[in-house]
Amino acid sequence: MATQATLLSEISRLSARERQLISHARGETIMQPEPDKFAALIDTARALDAAGVRYALIGGLAVGIHAGLPRATIDVDVAAHLGAGREAAVKALERAGLQKTGEFEHSVNFRHATGEPVQLAFDAGFDAMIERAECVPVAGTRIMIVRKEDLIAMKQRAAADPARRKSKRLRDQADIELLLGDVPGPDEGW
Repeated sequence: MATQATLLSEISRLSARERQLISHARGETIMQPEPDKFAALIDTARALDAAGVRYALIGGLAVGIHAGLPRATIDVDVAAHLGAGREAAVKALERAGLQKTGEFEHSVNFRHATGEPVQLAFDAGFDAMIERAECVPVAGTRIMIVRKEDLIAMKQRAAADPARRKSKRLRDQADIELLLGDVPGPDEGW
Protein backbone atom coordinates (compact mmCIF):
# COMPACT_ATOMS: atom_id res chain seq x y z
CA MET A 1 0.00 0.00 0.00
CA ALA A 2 1.40 3.36 -0.98
CA THR A 3 1.93 6.03 1.65
CA GLN A 4 -0.31 9.09 1.64
CA ALA A 5 2.64 11.27 0.58
CA THR A 6 3.36 8.94 -2.37
CA LEU A 7 -0.32 8.97 -3.36
CA LEU A 8 -0.45 12.76 -3.15
CA SER A 9 2.65 13.02 -5.31
CA GLU A 10 1.18 10.69 -7.93
CA ILE A 11 -2.17 12.50 -7.86
CA SER A 12 -0.31 15.77 -8.41
CA ARG A 13 1.55 14.27 -11.41
CA LEU A 14 -1.64 12.90 -12.96
CA SER A 15 -3.50 16.13 -12.32
CA ALA A 16 -0.75 18.08 -14.09
CA ARG A 17 -1.10 15.79 -17.10
CA GLU A 18 -4.90 16.21 -17.11
CA ARG A 19 -4.53 20.00 -16.83
CA GLN A 20 -2.16 20.00 -19.81
CA LEU A 21 -4.56 17.91 -21.90
CA ILE A 22 -7.50 20.17 -21.08
CA SER A 23 -5.47 23.30 -21.85
CA HIS A 24 -4.28 21.83 -25.14
CA ALA A 25 -7.82 20.85 -26.16
CA ARG A 26 -8.99 24.41 -25.45
CA GLY A 27 -6.07 25.93 -27.36
CA GLU A 28 -4.77 27.57 -24.17
CA THR A 29 -1.18 28.15 -23.15
CA ILE A 30 0.07 25.52 -20.73
CA MET A 31 1.27 26.93 -17.41
CA GLN A 32 4.98 26.55 -16.71
CA PRO A 33 6.03 25.64 -14.12
CA GLU A 34 3.15 23.39 -13.21
CA PRO A 35 1.16 24.35 -10.08
CA ASP A 36 2.15 22.44 -6.94
CA LYS A 37 -0.84 20.58 -5.48
CA PHE A 38 1.24 19.16 -2.62
CA ALA A 39 2.51 22.58 -1.47
CA ALA A 40 -0.98 24.08 -1.78
CA LEU A 41 -2.44 21.34 0.44
CA ILE A 42 0.31 21.66 3.07
CA ASP A 43 0.10 25.48 3.17
CA THR A 44 -3.71 25.41 3.36
CA ALA A 45 -3.70 22.88 6.21
CA ARG A 46 -1.04 24.79 8.16
CA ALA A 47 -2.87 28.10 7.74
CA LEU A 48 -6.22 26.72 8.89
CA ASP A 49 -4.62 24.89 11.82
CA ALA A 50 -2.75 28.02 12.91
CA ALA A 51 -6.01 30.01 12.85
CA GLY A 52 -7.88 27.35 14.83
CA VAL A 53 -10.25 26.64 11.93
CA ARG A 54 -11.46 23.04 11.82
CA TYR A 55 -11.33 21.66 8.30
CA ALA A 56 -11.18 18.45 6.30
CA LEU A 57 -9.82 17.52 2.91
CA ILE A 58 -12.62 16.55 0.52
CA GLY A 59 -12.84 16.06 -3.25
CA GLY A 60 -10.46 14.26 -5.59
CA LEU A 61 -7.45 14.24 -3.26
CA ALA A 62 -9.54 12.64 -0.52
CA VAL A 63 -10.89 10.09 -3.02
CA GLY A 64 -7.35 9.18 -4.06
CA ILE A 65 -6.16 8.76 -0.49
CA HIS A 66 -9.17 6.66 0.60
CA ALA A 67 -9.19 4.56 -2.57
CA GLY A 68 -5.45 3.99 -2.26
CA LEU A 69 -4.73 4.95 -5.85
CA PRO A 70 -4.14 8.13 -7.78
CA ARG A 71 -7.16 10.05 -9.07
CA ALA A 72 -6.48 13.22 -11.04
CA THR A 73 -8.12 16.40 -9.80
CA ILE A 74 -7.98 20.01 -10.91
CA ASP A 75 -7.82 21.61 -7.45
CA VAL A 76 -7.41 21.13 -3.72
CA ASP A 77 -10.85 20.95 -2.07
CA VAL A 78 -11.16 21.65 1.64
CA ALA A 79 -14.33 22.02 3.73
CA ALA A 80 -14.15 24.49 6.62
CA HIS A 81 -16.28 24.20 9.76
CA LEU A 82 -18.76 27.04 10.11
CA GLY A 83 -18.13 27.22 13.87
CA ALA A 84 -15.00 29.35 13.37
CA GLY A 85 -16.79 31.54 10.88
CA ARG A 86 -16.33 31.88 7.17
CA GLU A 87 -14.35 35.11 7.53
CA ALA A 88 -11.77 33.52 9.85
CA ALA A 89 -11.08 30.75 7.34
CA VAL A 90 -10.80 33.16 4.41
CA LYS A 91 -8.48 35.49 6.33
CA ALA A 92 -6.28 32.55 7.38
CA LEU A 93 -5.68 31.57 3.75
CA GLU A 94 -5.12 35.16 2.66
CA ARG A 95 -2.54 35.61 5.46
CA ALA A 96 -0.81 32.48 4.16
CA GLY A 97 -0.44 34.13 0.76
CA LEU A 98 -3.31 32.49 -1.11
CA GLN A 99 -5.04 34.91 -3.45
CA LYS A 100 -8.85 34.99 -3.45
CA THR A 101 -10.14 34.47 -7.01
CA GLY A 102 -13.88 34.10 -6.46
CA GLU A 103 -16.55 34.02 -3.80
CA PHE A 104 -19.81 32.09 -3.96
CA GLU A 105 -22.65 31.17 -1.61
CA HIS A 106 -21.01 27.93 -0.43
CA SER A 107 -17.37 28.37 -1.36
CA VAL A 108 -14.43 30.70 -1.80
CA ASN A 109 -11.83 30.01 -4.46
CA PHE A 110 -8.14 30.80 -4.06
CA ARG A 111 -4.93 30.45 -6.03
CA HIS A 112 -1.83 29.24 -4.21
CA ALA A 113 1.50 31.01 -4.91
CA THR A 114 2.42 28.11 -7.24
CA GLY A 115 -0.76 28.62 -9.27
CA GLU A 116 -2.65 25.67 -7.80
CA PRO A 117 -6.39 26.34 -7.34
CA VAL A 118 -7.77 25.79 -3.83
CA GLN A 119 -11.49 25.70 -3.07
CA LEU A 120 -12.71 26.30 0.46
CA ALA A 121 -16.24 24.93 0.91
CA PHE A 122 -18.74 25.98 3.58
CA ASP A 123 -21.86 23.93 4.25
CA ALA A 124 -23.55 23.26 7.58
CA GLY A 125 -24.05 19.68 6.32
CA PHE A 126 -20.26 19.23 6.31
CA ASP A 127 -19.70 20.33 9.92
CA ALA A 128 -20.41 16.93 11.52
CA MET A 129 -18.21 15.27 8.89
CA ILE A 130 -15.38 17.68 9.70
CA GLU A 131 -15.78 16.85 13.40
CA ARG A 132 -15.33 13.14 12.56
CA ALA A 133 -12.37 13.75 10.23
CA GLU A 134 -9.24 11.62 10.55
CA CYS A 135 -5.70 12.90 10.85
CA VAL A 136 -3.24 11.85 8.17
CA PRO A 137 0.36 12.97 8.68
CA VAL A 138 1.94 14.15 5.43
CA ALA A 139 5.46 15.60 5.24
CA GLY A 140 5.39 16.54 8.92
CA THR A 141 2.02 18.26 8.59
CA ARG A 142 -1.26 17.18 10.13
CA ILE A 143 -3.83 16.85 7.31
CA MET A 144 -7.43 16.32 8.34
CA ILE A 145 -9.42 14.23 5.86
CA VAL A 146 -13.10 13.28 5.87
CA ARG A 147 -13.76 9.66 6.69
CA LYS A 148 -14.42 7.38 3.74
CA GLU A 149 -18.10 6.83 4.57
CA ASP A 150 -18.62 10.59 4.90
CA LEU A 151 -16.89 11.19 1.57
CA ILE A 152 -19.22 8.66 -0.06
CA ALA A 153 -22.22 10.47 1.46
CA MET A 154 -20.88 13.82 0.16
CA LYS A 155 -20.41 12.34 -3.32
CA GLN A 156 -23.90 10.80 -3.28
CA ARG A 157 -25.40 14.15 -2.36
CA ALA A 158 -23.46 15.93 -5.11
CA ALA A 159 -24.29 13.26 -7.72
CA ALA A 160 -28.00 13.64 -6.96
CA ASP A 161 -27.99 17.44 -7.37
CA PRO A 162 -29.79 18.23 -10.66
CA ALA A 163 -28.31 21.75 -10.66
CA ARG A 164 -24.78 20.30 -10.83
CA ARG A 165 -23.15 20.01 -14.25
CA LYS A 166 -23.68 16.52 -15.69
CA SER A 167 -19.96 15.80 -16.14
CA LYS A 168 -19.39 16.57 -12.45
CA ARG A 169 -22.31 14.36 -11.38
CA LEU A 170 -20.86 11.51 -13.45
CA ARG A 171 -17.42 12.05 -11.87
CA ASP A 172 -19.08 11.93 -8.43
CA GLN A 173 -20.75 8.62 -9.33
CA ALA A 174 -17.44 7.20 -10.56
CA ASP A 175 -15.76 8.36 -7.34
CA ILE A 176 -18.41 6.55 -5.28
CA GLU A 177 -17.72 3.31 -7.13
CA LEU A 178 -13.96 3.78 -6.72
CA LEU A 179 -14.40 4.34 -2.98
CA LEU A 180 -16.55 1.21 -2.77
CA GLY A 181 -13.73 -0.82 -4.32
CA ASP A 182 -14.60 -0.93 -8.02
CA VAL A 183 -11.03 -0.54 -9.23
CA PRO A 184 -10.01 -1.80 -12.68
CA GLY A 185 -7.12 -4.24 -12.95
CA PRO A 186 -3.84 -3.05 -14.48
CA ASP A 187 -4.60 -4.74 -17.82
CA GLU A 188 -8.27 -3.75 -17.90
CA GLY A 189 -7.90 -0.02 -18.53
CA TRP A 190 -10.28 2.71 -17.46
